[in-house]
Amino acid sequence: MPTGIHSFIQKSKLRCVLDLNFVCEKSQIMDGNKRIIDDEWNKKHNGMQTWHVVVRTRRLGFLVRAENFICRKEALLSVGLNTKMKVHETRSHVHAPGEEEKVMTRKQKAESKAQEVEHSPKKAKVENIEDGPTNGKPATDVAEEYDEFCKATNEHLPLEQMREILEANGLDSSGSDLEITRRCQDLLFFGALDKCAVCNGSLEFDGRRYVCRGFYSEWASCTFSTRNPPRKQEPIKLPDSVQNSLVSDLLKKYQDPSHRPHRDLGSAEKPFTGMMISLMGRLNRTHHYWKTAIEKHGGKVANSIIGATCLVASPAERERGGTSKLAEAMERSIPVVRESWLVDSIEKQEPQPLEAYDLVSDLSVDGKGIPWDKQDPGEEAIESLSAELKLYGKRGVYKDTKLQEQGGKIFERDGILYNCAFSVCDQGRGLNDYCVMQLILVPENSLHLYFKKGRVGDDPNAEERLEERDNVDSALKEFVRLFEEITGNEFEPWEREKKFQKKPLKFYPIDMDDGVEVRHGALGLRQLGIAVTHCKLEPLVANFMKVLCSQGIYKYALMEMGYDSPDLPIGMVTNLHLKRCEEVLLEFIDKVKSLKETGGPKAEAVWTDFSQRWFTLMHSTRPFNFRDYQEIADHAATALEGMRDITMASHLIGDMSGSTIDDPLSDTYKKLGCTISPLDKNSNDYEMIVKYLEKTYEPVKVGDIDYGASVENIFAVEPSKCPPYEDIVKQPNKVLLWCGTRSSNLLRHLAKGFLPAICSLPVPGYMFGKAIVCSDAAAEAARYGFTAVDTPEGFLVLAIASLGNEIIELKSPPEDTSSLEEKKLGVKGLGKKKTNESEHFVWKDDIKVPSGRLVASEHQDSSLEYNEYAVYDPNQVRICYLVGVKYEEKGVVVDTTE
Repeated sequence: MPTGIHSFIQKSKLRCVLDLNFVCEKSQIMDGNKRIIDDEWNKKHNGMQTWHVVVRTRRLGFLVRAENFICRKEALLSVGLNTKMKVHETRSHVHAPGEEEKVMTRKQKAESKAQEVEHSPKKAKVENIEDGPTNGKPATDVAEEYDEFCKATNEHLPLEQMREILEANGLDSSGSDLEITRRCQDLLFFGALDKCAVCNGSLEFDGRRYVCRGFYSEWASCTFSTRNPPRKQEPIKLPDSVQNSLVSDLLKKYQDPSHRPHRDLGSAEKPFTGMMISLMGRLNRTHHYWKTAIEKHGGKVANSIIGATCLVASPAERERGGTSKLAEAMERSIPVVRESWLVDSIEKQEPQPLEAYDLVSDLSVDGKGIPWDKQDPGEEAIESLSAELKLYGKRGVYKDTKLQEQGGKIFERDGILYNCAFSVCDQGRGLNDYCVMQLILVPENSLHLYFKKGRVGDDPNAEERLEERDNVDSALKEFVRLFEEITGNEFEPWEREKKFQKKPLKFYPIDMDDGVEVRHGALGLRQLGIAVTHCKLEPLVANFMKVLCSQGIYKYALMEMGYDSPDLPIGMVTNLHLKRCEEVLLEFIDKVKSLKETGGPKAEAVWTDFSQRWFTLMHSTRPFNFRDYQEIADHAATALEGMRDITMASHLIGDMSGSTIDDPLSDTYKKLGCTISPLDKNSNDYEMIVKYLEKTYEPVKVGDIDYGASVENIFAVEPSKCPPYEDIVKQPNKVLLWCGTRSSNLLRHLAKGFLPAICSLPVPGYMFGKAIVCSDAAAEAARYGFTAVDTPEGFLVLAIASLGNEIIELKSPPEDTSSLEEKKLGVKGLGKKKTNESEHFVWKDDIKVPSGRLVASEHQDSSLEYNEYAVYDPNQVRICYLVGVKYEEKGVVVDTTE
């Protein structure tokens, strides 16, 4: 706030003075909506212009009684007209004598008279000066008034006094200077904010909306936001130190709740609000087009790169080597993004993450440095599949230390391995970080402390250090200190008893198991052929084991599920960690089912809280907030079952990263404890299975492309963990059914048999509760077995299931599955499609085969597409065959000519 304005308030008590020292721009001084300029007077007075105006708006929050205003280029002088005045921009100016000369033409007098009539009380309600601001003021005027209020308080209200004001009113006085200033100005002008209705936390303006700074729980910060927050209707408390400050009169104006303006943030946010965007080079649309679009959506266009939020450029600029503007942006670490960032931000009406549209950061010395969760999913998938796992388990030395090349080992004392990995996800605060800390002992007793904290894919910005330690005790003490600093918990109770209490915004340990994760221990691409060559198994079985022991299928599975961080061994965690994940999932499902309100902020809080818990326990490169049961089924329940099976595969495969001459495929085969043999393609069983698949299969649709399936091989399986064939055939209502599974889950199925679903959800696959679910349609099983277009090989399982003496038929999810689970009844889910019953037949030992063409059923209102069968006792299901299939795009002719 300029000095002249302050003097005007303090000394003149709102009386007019000549030395106001502020600027009144031409376009800002209006007579009604029409600017009046006396050209003759202008010519006589060397460029000075007289504007006779009646202005009734305010920006600084105080009113001026005046009669008339004479304005030259950079000065506004008052000489007394009974109306009100507002000021738009201010800056110091020295006035020349004689500026107060009155000049008013006949036309100006007439228009001034009309102006007075227009703004008379008969036409519009105009508050008296004593009334202060009202709540019915136009939003633009309130915004302008608030801007001037902020300028005044920025200049004349020290930060320390702002803290005192916040504390006097029971508000948080911590944070950055910007946060404190913004919080205090909002309080003084608009009034104290009420508490968040969801978590009872404190609301705060973040520049775009009011957001809550509280927490749903120790796992998740509140994500409630609003553009129209509730406010307390009580006076603002001003501490004694502020009572005699330079702006005390200005502050007191807004103490009374009835005099405070209402803050209107509009009905929709503009995506570029507060952003300064610089444009460069030839874009698809002209610079003029984008300037108009950016300004329309709340931003500004900067000619210079200095101070810019980002630089928008064409990929062609990168190919040409760029310009000095591009080089300066990179030097100043200003993001350089593609034009599509503008397009997508406008289309989605919110600013998209700059990292996902990065154009040039991979040219920098430090590398790309874009977190995977900010990248385009396609680019992230490529990086994921090519990335090496950096930490394979509890005894794994983190790859980036390079100490494993020197024979480094994880330091161990009193049964404790000093190797910890952590995760934290809190999308409300923009957190999705991992942390790794290790004590590494290299030969000749050289001890190193390694610490790294950051986001997956963002190594250039990670906090990382590797220190050599001379003293073991001091190294242990520092390790323990770091553990307590980032978790808020003690180290030994965690390592010895697994006692841990999650703290807000603190990391949670990923409980690594003592083993080698498959992304490190399984066979790499170059090892596959050699391993098969040295394998003593039957060739087809050796090739089958090669698939199950390759890194590829596990990398694809983890990438598709989004749990593919190369910095954390998510496929080598303890059973205790998996159990904790299961408990969190089941607790959440019970809570959601018991909610009285399925919508609204409080219901959303339950979903958001679970999402943060889940993605902290199961670190993902693409976290999100769960919104419905189908997402829970696809990305939590199925993912947890997948992690459980991949962890088992990791233990079965071990470490094959070394020599393959010792026949590691045969070693893993023996660990399975089952017999696998190829089925003769000329046998009746082979022919029966092929026909069963052909009749009950429908193409898998991916996008606009249909994929058919052809049988490549069939293997007969005799698993030791399933009920013996002699026992299963003695049970009633036996049916040969299809079961879908990922290739990455197969080793566990073969070693341990089928396990029931992990939870009950009202969606296909989980609607029958904790059951083993099969189908009479190969099309249904293929939905689970089909993984990726570029890895088209997969497996379908044929199993004998005994449905028991009593079979319950359902076409919608039962309200409660617990009774079904307890009684272990057989359930048949009736789908919209069924197999033609006239084609069914009985196979050997009274086993029914529901093979038949798929036809429409009489249950078109069913929630299931195909028939599903559920059994609750693993002893009622026996795996019999593995059908190797290849998914091929239908209707494509391959041209083999050169």
